[in-house]
Amino acid sequence: MANVTAAVIGTGPEPDNIVWGESAAMAYQHGKAYSDLSDCDLVACADIVRENAADFAAEFDIDDENVFEDHLEMLRAIEPDVVSIATPVPTHADLVVTSAETGIPGAIHCEKPMAHTWSGSKRMVEAAHEYDVQLTFNHQRRFHPTWQKASSLLEDGVIGELERVEIGGKNLYDFGSHLFDLCNHFAGEREAEWVMGQIHYTEEDVRYGVHNENHGLASWSYDNGVHGIASTGYGSGADVIGASQRLVGSEGIIEIQPDGVDADVRYRNEETGGWESFELEGAFAIGRAIEHVCECLESGEQPVLSGDHALRATEIIFAVWESARQRSRIDLPLEAEGNALTELVEAGELSPVDTS
Repeated sequence: MANVTAAVIGTGPEPDNIVWGESAAMAYQHGKAYSDLSDCDLVACADIVRENAADFAAEFDIDDENVFEDHLEMLRAIEPDVVSIATPVPTHADLVVTSAETGIPGAIHCEKPMAHTWSGSKRMVEAAHEYDVQLTFNHQRRFHPTWQKASSLLEDGVIGELERVEIGGKNLYDFGSHLFDLCNHFAGEREAEWVMGQIHYTEEDVRYGVHNENHGLASWSYDNGVHGIASTGYGSGADVIGASQRLVGSEGIIEIQPDGVDADVRYRNEETGGWESFELEGAFAIGRAIEHVCECLESGEQPVLSGDHALRATEIIFAVWESARQRSRIDLPLEAEGNALTELVEAGELSPVDTS
């Protein structure tokens, strides 16, 4: 891999000073990932709060003259090969698009979720294609040993043909963005044909600038016949599914992070009789993801974290919220350009209470 120069937009405060839901110090995770790569130099950073950018620069030995408040000024002055964006979600679309328009970075690696509206999500991918920029989103769990083990078991045919993917977790959007992306991976990167869902939202939960439902239930179908089920909610969602993710096949079941079990992944089929379990070593998945981003920039191959892949997962999420608003199944492609959950709150049809 050739030497790559990297920069970060949106450093945020130091990890010890973060406010969860407003910042997750993800820029520092990106910074560590770039610094760990022997053939990559982290050379610049930008944040609208200069003190935050200066603290980040001190952490990663970035020269003072390469600390900026304006991301476009930074790009034009430094011309990095790859830039990470780790800002609040509603800023993603404008930052990605304006960065791509400069023609400077060969690659943009943006934090998930994609954007706070469906139109914004599409706009980023369209800009990347127009300006020939490699656009990726940080769905790093694709590189985590737990999900890679599940993927290899599926590929080995231990559960036969995949018939259904199931997910349980905190919410459909912030947390669920990872899991919907993985569902699409397990289903062969296929496009969903339709989505149907319902949500409950009475206690305000704004994460990184975007509303997240308290409890959601969704079903969807891919064009290859695989179906999906999601149940989300603090406690209630995960309890319904019984695992972060379940893959149901014609001859067995794979469970990922099953509840109350000392196993990262387990499976059963007619041959095993009972569960065959695996406990796996942890890994710095963000590091692996960013290494992959840099390798693909050099090779020209499409990254598995591509904007096109992220867009398919994001469409399902926005379609669930739109289905809840319309009280009907939503056939894809999704026509509603906005964010149904936010729009329901703004219209007063949902009135979540701030309990903080």
